[in-house]
Amino acid sequence: MAARLSLKGDYESLLEKYDTWLFDCDGVLWQGDRLIEGVVDVLELLRSRKKSVMFVTNNATKSRRSYKTKFDKLGVQAHVDEIFGSAFASAAYISSVLKLQKDKKVYVIGMAGMEEELREEGISYLGGTSSEDNTLEPFTLANWTPDPSVGAVLCGLDTSINYTKLSKAFAYLRRDPSVAFLVSNEDSTYPTAEGLLPGAGSISAPLRFALGKDPVAIGKPNSTMLECIKAKHDYDPKRTIMVGDRLNTDIEFGKNGGLATLLVLTGITQETEITGPNASPIVPDYVTSSLGDLRILIPS
Repeated sequence: MAARLSLKGDYESLLEKYDTWLFDCDGVLWQGDRLIEGVVDVLELLRSRKKSVMFVTNNATKSRRSYKTKFDKLGVQAHVDEIFGSAFASAAYISSVLKLQKDKKVYVIGMAGMEEELREEGISYLGGTSSEDNTLEPFTLANWTPDPSVGAVLCGLDTSINYTKLSKAFAYLRRDPSVAFLVSNEDSTYPTAEGLLPGAGSISAPLRFALGKDPVAIGKPNSTMLECIKAKHDYDPKRTIMVGDRLNTDIEFGKNGGLATLLVLTGITQETEITGPNASPIVPDYVTSSLGDLRILIPS
């Protein structure tokens, strides 16, 4: 059963136990473009206590650099090397694990942030934000010539998803079984300031259904993200805590990596999902209403 935090001593104990703090972003630090109250103060508190702070997001629409711009705009201190997104993890996976040959390309269903991270890794790609594929014209195989150098299909959140992109991705995967089917993350939804919208997992669902096969998923809760962090920052799992708003990504990610987990209720997961007869089998170690609750430790 999760420990519900409410007293000053509860939060003080948390700070004493953990040196490295991993934070999800959407639903934990902010909702859309609206900062959650108290977040800046709490992050400053952690840094003042010499805690290591990192940000781990499944959002693949932004590169680490563009994410840094969002942090700056909202007044949240963050360095680029503290930010780990699923777009970055996907590019790292393709170059380091998949070891895609330099003469091969990736067909992208995704946005500019994903393309930027692929470029940073020296990976060639097509699709994505190209004007050729961002069309509402009917798609037919009759007037399309596939690129024989495509060695992988990478699917993330794409707010301009259309039939052309799905059809090309499907065709590449169906024509050649050696083409890797990858998804940046499997979030079914993502939170905005105005409410929930379909997430990256929903974008890839038509491909999974049409192909009858599951992709390799790279973002939380999979270990690839943690391996990316471990490669850049050495940390002790026993002294590390993952803070998130979603049970089946953030909390499961922490548990899979042997980390402690703190659930906040400012995003996806609701109170009813962690209590009562219909509670999820994924149980966080700690629960608090909001990250801002830790302000109780700031001297007045």
